[in-house]
Amino acid sequence: MQTECCWTKEVITPDQCRNISTNEMDLLSSLERRFLAKCIECPLFVGDQERLTKEGNPTAPLLRILIAEINRKNSKLNTLVGFLDSRNLEIQFLHEIVSVLQTSLELDEVLSVALTAITSGKGFGMNRAFLLLTDKDRTILQGYMGVGPRNYQEAWEIWAEVNRDDLSLREMARHFHETKFSEEKTKFHDILEHLTFPMSDEGHILIRSLNERRAILISDAFHHPDVEAHLAHTLGVDTFLILPLISRNRRIGVILADNFITHKPITQQDLHSMETLTFPVAFAIERASLYERLNEDLHKLTVANAKLHEQQELIVRMEKMALLGKITSSIAHSIRNPLTVIGGFARSLLKNIAENDPKKEPLENIVQKSKQLEDVLSEVLGYADSVFPAMDEWDVNQLLENIYQEVQKKTEGAGISVTLDLASQLPMTYLDYRQISYCIKRIIANSIKAMTPPGEIHLGTKVEDDEIVIEIRDTVQPPEREAHEAFLNSGRSELDEACDMELSFCRVILENYSKSFTVERCAGKGRRYLLHFSLKKEDSDHE
Repeated sequence: MQTECCWTKEVITPDQCRNISTNEMDLLSSLERRFLAKCIECPLFVGDQERLTKEGNPTAPLLRILIAEINRKNSKLNTLVGFLDSRNLEIQFLHEIVSVLQTSLELDEVLSVALTAITSGKGFGMNRAFLLLTDKDRTILQGYMGVGPRNYQEAWEIWAEVNRDDLSLREMARHFHETKFSEEKTKFHDILEHLTFPMSDEGHILIRSLNERRAILISDAFHHPDVEAHLAHTLGVDTFLILPLISRNRRIGVILADNFITHKPITQQDLHSMETLTFPVAFAIERASLYERLNEDLHKLTVANAKLHEQQELIVRMEKMALLGKITSSIAHSIRNPLTVIGGFARSLLKNIAENDPKKEPLENIVQKSKQLEDVLSEVLGYADSVFPAMDEWDVNQLLENIYQEVQKKTEGAGISVTLDLASQLPMTYLDYRQISYCIKRIIANSIKAMTPPGEIHLGTKVEDDEIVIEIRDTVQPPEREAHEAFLNSGRSELDEACDMELSFCRVILENYSKSFTVERCAGKGRRYLLHFSLKKEDSDHE
């Protein structure tokens, strides 16, 4: 049989087949391989086949059947190869995602990776994705975050940026987390606030997806019997995917994905491909949430430990102050009686002495010094008494007004003005009148001592956020070291030791019996002391 193609020859030379390239020389000696690889598609072979058919050769029909079967098998093989290539790429893609998720402990970073994988062209290529998470008690499923463009213009800009930068999935997720995460959380706020559903509503399609642990492809959402109209109109799409996130029997949340911009059909194959992503994402979210909660608990324990340490130090200081108060009170009482006798006797002698008597001046000096010592003893006894708390409900305005009148008398003619600004209708608050009054007086006395006339002392009250605030403001020009530092770190200041002791004691009282106590510099000059007291008795109680 005369043929133009080489399909009947076992061995050929290079010049007998123009379809064989220089790197395919092994086909010259293999008829079977050469026939399958080259002859079937060779025009000369097609010509030979047509000629055999015209000649009525009995092998022609059989040859056509064999060629058709070979082509069908090749087509099927090519389809299978394409499918395997696609699955291989998907496996590589999932491996990359999982490797990132396994190394991330930050919740926002986990979400960035997951949502970027769903919406990026190098991932599953969906237009939008919404994440709904359950609360800590697993009673509410609520919208947490949305990712994707809001309109076609934004989508075009995103696609142009992706093509321009040509980043890997890991790089895109990192870039998204660093630059766009906060913005994306607020961009879909209007949609997310409508994506809140009680977990008790077991008939809802999202809750059903979680309970049944299966992904659902929703088509014709606006007329779907299982999709409520509220959900369909909130998303604004006819077709979307529901992907439940389950980790160790815990219902973590749901991912909703759609093609809001391109309206590209979503297939069952898309659903199955994305379903493989849900478990590692759910596990990573749960692990990140637990890690975040662990850090919160650690922070609370650290704060509690620091507070406990402060309370222990406070107890030690209070015990020292109480002992010091008892000793001071005992000494003061022992000195007061003889001092009263001395002062009284000197005053009685002074009444009956002549104006020009040389003893008059010494006696006047004795009377003056006795009075000074009696005043010091009164302050010391007041200081000792203030160690023992007496909590009750008091009118803060009345407390400050009494102090104001007392300070005004002491500063009269000294070039120091005292102003009072009280809030109207101030409610009663729970505090220790003696201790707080004592501390405020010592703060004012310290300011007056450090003040160069003319100066000003301002006292005021106000209500802020269910708290009563007492404000003390002066015009003291601080030295090189902050003046309020001398108060808060008493014992290391330029003040004398007695003043240091009093201010240190005041600091202990104010930190223990007010909700908060702060000292700050004013904008111009001077200091401002702020004492916050709670309006609720239970918040003001101290163990």
